Amino acid sequence: MPTALPSHLPGTLTISLWDFTWYTRTAPGEPFADLDRAFAEAVERGYNTVRVCAMPLLLFGTGLDTTRLRLGPLGGAYGQRVRWYDVRGETEIDARAHLLALFEAARRHDCFVILSSWEYQQSPSFAGDRAWFDTIMAIEPERRAEALADALADLVDFLAGHDGLDDRIAFTELHNEVQAGRLAEGLTGDDTVVALRPRLQRGLARFRERHPDRPVTVNYAEVPVNSLHGIPRGVDVAVFHPYVHGVLDELLDTYALRDTSRPFPQERAARELLRPGAPRLADWAPPEKDRWRLAATVVGPREIYLHDWCDPGLFDTWLHDRRVPHVPAMEATLDLWIAAAGDWADERGVPLVFGEGWIGYTPLHSTFEGGAFGADFCRRAVTASARAGARGAVVCSNAAPQHPMWADVALQQECNALLRSGGVLRPGPLRG
Repeated sequence: MPTALPSHLPGTLTISLWDFTWYTRTAPGEPFADLDRAFAEAVERGYNTVRVCAMPLLLFGTGLDTTRLRLGPLGGAYGQRVRWYDVRGETEIDARAHLLALFEAARRHDCFVILSSWEYQQSPSFAGDRAWFDTIMAIEPERRAEALADALADLVDFLAGHDGLDDRIAFTELHNEVQAGRLAEGLTGDDTVVALRPRLQRGLARFRERHPDRPVTVNYAEVPVNSLHGIPRGVDVAVFHPYVHGVLDELLDTYALRDTSRPFPQERAARELLRPGAPRLADWAPPEKDRWRLAATVVGPREIYLHDWCDPGLFDTWLHDRRVPHVPAMEATLDLWIAAAGDWADERGVPLVFGEGWIGYTPLHSTFEGGAFGADFCRRAVTASARAGARGAVVCSNAAPQHPMWADVALQQECNALLRSGGVLRPGPLRG
């Protein structure tokens, strides 16, 4: 029998994706320098829940001293025009105290927190040294889900021991996008979702031994419609990230951004996308002392290079010029994935949550998902999510304090109202 979500949660979780940025960007002038302000702005936009990397392994699984945790950029100008990676300044925090501050601010603003981890994807790449990264990578891949479960269970106990702050926990995820990071390291076979299941089963069971009354789950990149049978039966929440890509996949393929078996088309990129004066791909890297950070993130050098050096206007124009033939398939994929996720959740008797989505990973200053076309896609997605009975969803992964889309207050208020109302607009052709 699945463990139910806490009865004191809102009927609909309107989620803003704060990921690891709530601790990496705390220097003066950064979006999370003032947690109370960030929560107040979230509430103004209609949010009641934030989803974060709670750095569980660092805090409770590594034994490292985190009382003066140094955080900062990837090095030099590297990553400064890349979404989620544009950390502006160095900062130092007492990491456990900062976790308590997050939950205290959540309580003051009557918000809730989804606990997760990005530690096997990129969180340690922002640390002042590589100790965090090396320590968690030393954990055998077969044990990583269990190590996360132990650390998260300790984290829950820590919050409970500090004025009952555990009442702010909506639910716990062992890790973000489990099939897309280093939790899957060493697995063989074509179906990572299925192959990963035994590791995740053990992790879920370990957390449940410690906290049988608390909902725990894992989440998946996209909606793995051909592998849903590989999701552990022990999950208490069905969590998926439906990034449909569409025309963005055409760009990824054209420039071989994620396919290093093919050469990067440097000259074509210079003609079509790059800003004047861009270095060549081979010449773009962090300073030597920071090169270790490249191994600590799953985003590849080609994608970082293009995002750092593209002209965002040219990038968006490239997508808009080619998007029309892709739109029907993007709409169909979104509808199929949301429906399939809803059916799977209904069959398992668990709530459905879309913790990220909708189009995909674009440069920091791209407006493809924040402009008219993307805004309509957000409306369509949240309406479809609400109609599928989702207990929670994002407006868009880019709707958070660290992204330019945060400035579009009206769109976020509108979409969060759609989620809370059960969807008052019927999805139709995209207008943008």
